[in-house]
Amino acid sequence: MKKFFVFICLILTISPVWAKRLHHEAEYQKAWCDKRGGVMEYELNDKTRVDCLLPDLAVEFDFANKWAECIGQAIYYGKMTNRQAACVLIMENGEKDLKYLRRLRRAAYRKGVNLRTFTMKPEHLCIPVNNVKK
Repeated sequence: MKKFFVFICLILTISPVWAKRLHHEAEYQKAWCDKRGGVMEYELNDKTRVDCLLPDLAVEFDFANKWAECIGQAIYYGKMTNRQAACVLIMENGEKDLKYLRRLRRAAYRKGVNLRTFTMKPEHLCIPVNNVKK
C-alpha cells in the first residue's frame, strides 16, 4: 500500500510537466517552412538540426514559454550556417504568451543579437475539416 501511495504522489507531482499542447511543434514547423520553401530538419556537422533552413535564415521553433531556449539554438544555428538567426514562437495561449515574445525581443535587443522573430498561432495551420456523414 505504501508503494502505491508513493507512486500516486509521484505521478501527481510530475503530471504538470506533460502540458497539453493543441498541436505538435512539428506541425507548425512544417506549415511555416513549407510555405517559404525551406529545408526542414537540416542536419549540421555536429548532428544538431536546424528546424527550418532558408537561404538567409536559420530558424528555430519553440512554444512561447520556451523562448530562452529558442534564442540560444537560433543563434548557434545562425553562426553554424552563416545565416541570420530567427525564432518562431508558437503562441497557443493568446494574450498570455505575449509576455514571452516581449522577453525574447528584449533579451535579444539588450545583448545586441540580430534576431528575427516570428509568431505562429493554431489558426495559421491549414487543417482540413473531416467530412461529416449526414
